[in-house]
Parts: sequence; C-alpha cells; structure tokens
Amino acid sequence: MTAPAPTTLRLRRERVPAVLVLEDGRSFHGQAYGAVGETFGEAVFNTGMSGYQETLTDPSYHRQVVVMTAPQIGNTGWNDEDDESRRIWVAGFVVRDPARTPSNWRSLRPLDEELTTQGVVGISGIDTRALTRHLRERGAMRVGIFSGPALADEATLLSRVLQAPEMKGADLCAEVATTEPYIVPAVGGKRFTVAAVDLGIKAMTPQRMAERGIEVHVLPANSTVEDIYAVNPDGVFFSNGPGDPATADHQVAVMQGVLERKTPLFGICFGNQILGRALGFGTYKLKYGHRGINQPVQDRTTGKVEVTAHNHGFAVNAPLDKVSDTPYGRAEVSHVCLNDDVVEGLQCLDTPAFSVQYHPEAAAGPHDAAYLFDRFVDLMAGAPAARTTAGS
Repeated sequence: MTAPAPTTLRLRRERVPAVLVLEDGRSFHGQAYGAVGETFGEAVFNTGMSGYQETLTDPSYHRQVVVMTAPQIGNTGWNDEDDESRRIWVAGFVVRDPARTPSNWRSLRPLDEELTTQGVVGISGIDTRALTRHLRERGAMRVGIFSGPALADEATLLSRVLQAPEMKGADLCAEVATTEPYIVPAVGGKRFTVAAVDLGIKAMTPQRMAERGIEVHVLPANSTVEDIYAVNPDGVFFSNGPGDPATADHQVAVMQGVLERKTPLFGICFGNQILGRALGFGTYKLKYGHRGINQPVQDRTTGKVEVTAHNHGFAVNAPLDKVSDTPYGRAEVSHVCLNDDVVEGLQCLDTPAFSVQYHPEAAAGPHDAAYLFDRFVDLMAGAPAARTTAGS
C-alpha cells in the first residue's frame, strides 16, 4: 500500500484550520502551513536550528512528516542554491511559529510559498515541544495532517492514519534515486574516478568529492556490479537514502561484489547500513531516530569527538567492543553516538572499506566530519591496483 498523495487547495492559509493526528490517537490543532489538504507519513523530529531548506530537500526524508523543534522557522526564506535535490521530499512539515517575513539577502520567496508551490501540506501554531516529547516517549509513528474549511471528526481521521504504510519494511530508495547515470566532473585536475550508487544522494556529496579531484559517476539504485565496474572506478560509494535497510537485498549483494574485488569503498547513512548487512550484521529500527545537526559522535580511531549532522531511523546492530570476523576479513565499529551508544560507523581491517551513519557533507553544517572524504581519497591513493582490479 502506498501513502496517499498530498492534495492541495488554494485557500488563504492564515485562516485555514488544520489538525495533526498521530496513530496513537493524540492530536494537535493549528493552522495550515504551505499547501492545504492532507498528507500521511512517519512523524519524526529534527533538532537543527538552521538548515531547513537542506532538510526539506533531503531525499532521506521521503515519506516522513518532519517536526522542527526550533520554535521559529522560515526566517531566511527560500533560495535556489541550497536545495540538496530536485524537489522537496518530506511528506509534511510541522512548525510552531512560522516567520511572517523572511530576512536574508539570498531569499527569493517565503518558505510557505515554496511549500505551497510544491504541494507540501504542513501545520503551524502547535506546541512542537509537547509533540517532540510525545515522540521521544512513544517513538516515531504514523501521522496525518489534515487542513481545510471543513474537517472530518478525529475518529475518521485516525482511521485514515492507521491505513497508511509503516516505515518498517518500506523499500523506498528507488523512488528517490536517479533513473539515468550522470557525471559530476572533478574540480581542477582529475585524480580519481568514483562510482556512486544513488540511494537518495544529496547534491553536496558528489560536490565534496569533486572538490578533491574526484570525477563522480552517479548511478541508479538498481545498478549491478557490472554497471559499477563499467566506469572503471578507483573507488565505490554508496549514498544515504530513505526506507528500511532490511529491504535492500539487491544493494547488499552488489556491495558484497565490491568487497570481493577489494575496491576502496565508502558508505554514508543508508550506505553504512548496507555495509553492515554485507558484513553479516543485522539492522534495527530506532525508537525515534537521530535527526538534526547537533549530534555528538566519537571517532574511535582517533578519540576525537565531532558534532555531526544526522538523519536516520535505523541502525546497524554490531558489537561495540570487539573486532568481528566477517566473510571479508575483520571489521569493527569505528564511530559511536555519545548520546545512546548507537553504531555510527564501521571499518574493515583487511579490506579497504569504511562507512559512517551520519552526513560528513553537511551542507548546513557542522563540518567537523569533512575529513572523511579525505580518508576516502587516502584509501584510493593507497590502492594503486584498484583500477587494474576493476578492469580485470
């Protein structure tokens, strides 16, 4: 079952009533924000105080209704440079106090105008602190936002929420990924070629690699091992993306093919979960996930603590305090979240492969983890036989 598409009505939003209904029956009343109509998804909260445009256009938020914990949203308006993809992907948007007028020299239009144009149903004027506390206690859950001059009774609305699909078991990466390969050229002199499997890639990711002299070949989510090696890569990258990693059997098999060839490999977010599965670890759904740009993570290889950007509701189930034997040699947890000890990174000790659960490209900041792209470059530089292996 697929989630109902948002419907929009061109009404004066300031006076249009709206209600948010959670699957456990709790509801919040406010005003329509953005498009007027209805939408369904998984209710999650984001703790970032800035970067809402990058959040809205992050494909990893596909089929999720995002609650912003910062009280006022929309101050910097909307521009055409900060999008992380071709469109807004969130299923719905929840804010407490929308800015009346944007104030930024780069702003081209108000946030709610862009939400309306792209048909994104939202709600404002509700107690987002209470909603966030509820989600922390009860966990992420299905939700519906309904707005319009005449709303049905809440029992009817709740029944519709309960008909929406759950995030667990959702196979979504192919819905957001490119359908055709494309190339992001290296900036300056070309040093390496990377095949990047798009599972919901953000624009800043290939840009960060291009800045380091990497020509990035972005490939569809359903690409095969043969498709990857057809570009003769020095390294392979698996991107972030939405959905349940337990459904990504094809991508896991493809990554195992890369591991067998010992080509330098780097994964982010969904790519980290795929590496975990490829190595033989399991994955599980977090109670309410990590979303925001202020998450503390320790790089266990250096002992350094980083403030990082996250967007994940699933995690890898790997032992924190021992080296594991896998079909591809030894592997260990390289990064861990200091809030709850969730696995935030993996590295292989006998194969040139590593991954992190968070976002080192972090267009909205912070940039503490940008060094991971340099680590990928070093991995490729230390594997001169990678191109020969790829062509064999």
